[in-house]
Amino acid sequence: MKKILALLLALMLVLAGCAPAETGDNSSESEQSQQEEQNNETVEPEETEEPVEPKGVVVLYANDVHCGVDDKIGYAGVAAYKKAYEKAGYEVLLVDCGDAVQGATIGTLSQGGYIVEIMNELGYVASTVGNHEFDYGMDRFFELTDLADYDYVSANFVDKDGNRVLDAYTVVEAAGHKIAFVGVSTPETFTSSSPAYFQDENGNFIYGFCEGNDGADFYAAVQTAVDDARNDGADLVVVLSHLGTNAESAPYTSSDLIVNTNGIDVVLDGHSHSVWEGERVKNKDGEEVILSSTGTKLANLGSLTIVDGEEGVELETKLHDEALFQDEEMEAFVAGIKAQYAELAQTVVARSDVDLTIVDPTATDADGKPIRIIRSQETNLGDLCADAYRAMSGADIAFVNGGGIRTSIPAGDITYEQIISVHPFGNALCVVEATGQEILDALEMGVRNLPSENGGFLQVSGISFEIDMSVESTVETNDKGLFVKVSGARRVKNVMVGDAPIDPAATYTLASHNYMLKEGGDGINMFADNVLLQDSVLIDNQVLIKYITEHLNGVVGEEYSEPYGQGRITIVNG
Repeated sequence: MKKILALLLALMLVLAGCAPAETGDNSSESEQSQQEEQNNETVEPEETEEPVEPKGVVVLYANDVHCGVDDKIGYAGVAAYKKAYEKAGYEVLLVDCGDAVQGATIGTLSQGGYIVEIMNELGYVASTVGNHEFDYGMDRFFELTDLADYDYVSANFVDKDGNRVLDAYTVVEAAGHKIAFVGVSTPETFTSSSPAYFQDENGNFIYGFCEGNDGADFYAAVQTAVDDARNDGADLVVVLSHLGTNAESAPYTSSDLIVNTNGIDVVLDGHSHSVWEGERVKNKDGEEVILSSTGTKLANLGSLTIVDGEEGVELETKLHDEALFQDEEMEAFVAGIKAQYAELAQTVVARSDVDLTIVDPTATDADGKPIRIIRSQETNLGDLCADAYRAMSGADIAFVNGGGIRTSIPAGDITYEQIISVHPFGNALCVVEATGQEILDALEMGVRNLPSENGGFLQVSGISFEIDMSVESTVETNDKGLFVKVSGARRVKNVMVGDAPIDPAATYTLASHNYMLKEGGDGINMFADNVLLQDSVLIDNQVLIKYITEHLNGVVGEEYSEPYGQGRITIVNG
């Protein structure tokens, strides 16, 4: 199996049409010219050549692609790996671990449809359901599952009666194996998508993810699906999970799942954007299960190789961080889709004199990659987005969740595509009446995971506060991750509305979007029943565009030059 990569590199030269040939130093000019002409010809396999002996199965996988159709490896690179492995004698299966359809203009403008079309063209066989597959609403979610030629699977996405909404798994036969792909979705979907999507008009939950009972119901649902797949004749069970490995996701991490189940061979994971080539985690019977995850936006492509060895089936996962080459047919297919919205996407709508950031401008992680800080501290782009909501609504205070601000904007012209990439969800501006106490609870909910990041960390306008890190969070949530109460000391202190201390008994006007104010997004549910003063008056990207063009005269200037913001949020390390 270690020879596979070398074989692929050799195939790269063949499939890309650049097979080298040696030329001697004494070759004539005409011979060299003829040789160069031959070198530029695409090498095609001869019809008479012997077929490659079948070697096994390769499952190509990725997670959290977030519309990164041509980022890093890109879907044209995925197509290249597929062809190379097939050329090498493997049956190739493509699978996805969730959060593919949202995250950039191509997803927003088509409500995920363009991404499904690309995955259909590539020949995907299965995908689990990530939290962001629901971001266009439940009706659109079901339209996307109908549009897909591949199977969306989830063992724990259920209706109010506990019945599965989708098939728990799909079984694919390849190279003599029956491989079951079992889907698993994070119960955090309630708060990392919109809780309202899973409720009826009266606010009753009509969908769920087998949450509660400290994870026992969740593990049982997955175990039932695994057992059913084995009973259907599957000799290998591969879980496509969208759970993640972050400690704050317990008891619903991928490792939690493994140690509380048996019968699973491999878990291919998503949600936390982790990079794991092939960790080994013991299940409840003490047997090792492979755990792998590719990061995000096709920075890596995973390959699970399945071959029959002398001592039984051999499994190996590997991450590829470079494309072999870009498959021309898939490049053309993606380009054709992008051309449908290119003119609109590239329209210049404003300008910035400063870099607007969601990452730390002065620090990187151990791998030299930028560190995302929008979900754990103030940034200038966070200030800008929150200011836009307050200015366009006239509210006293504005909140924008850090998880809703998705990408930085470099200094220079700002295009519509960049604005959509900042706010890809299509949320709409709303204003409610809120008490000072509700605002304090929301701020406390947003900082509960610090120093770890949290999509519900609030970027603010019209308000300032301190976070005392010497205080352990005492926020309590229910089994769906929704706010219940603060049971003890508070981290958030010295809260000022304008120049005055916040009054817990006073009523303020609060601007944000429907996800935060009406739907309990990120578990911030304390405003859902409040008096609604403005309801869905502008889409989020239009809020930002209009603020820059109408209130800043089309230019983001020096007032936003400090990347760490204007001092609205102060973190005190006690």
